[in-house]
Amino acid sequence: MINASKNTFAPEERYETIRRYIMALLEEYTLSAREIARYLKIPEKDVPNHIEHIRKTMNRTGRQLIIESARCEHCNFVFKKRDKLTTPGKCPICKGRLISPILFRIVKTDE
Repeated sequence: MINASKNTFAPEERYETIRRYIMALLEEYTLSAREIARYLKIPEKDVPNHIEHIRKTMNRTGRQLIIESARCEHCNFVFKKRDKLTTPGKCPICKGRLISPILFRIVKTDE
């Protein structure tokens, strides 16, 4: 939107935050970081930071963030103990580089 008096661009109002958009997506779908980034048109490297903040706020919302671990497509090794929210580069067992991504979803908890 152009501000006519100063001939400058005025930012449009945002009614939702990126994290709220991500939460809404994850309540409907199970998605990888790449899919989230493509849908929201943000860099993929920013998604893990947003997911980490969402994980911290889940305790107060009556919902739970479910993280499905990455898995090696060659030997089916599952990266269960990995704390990072990024997909690993290669498998420690077979050294394969075809790794299925970490998947995220949000479910409601029964209280």
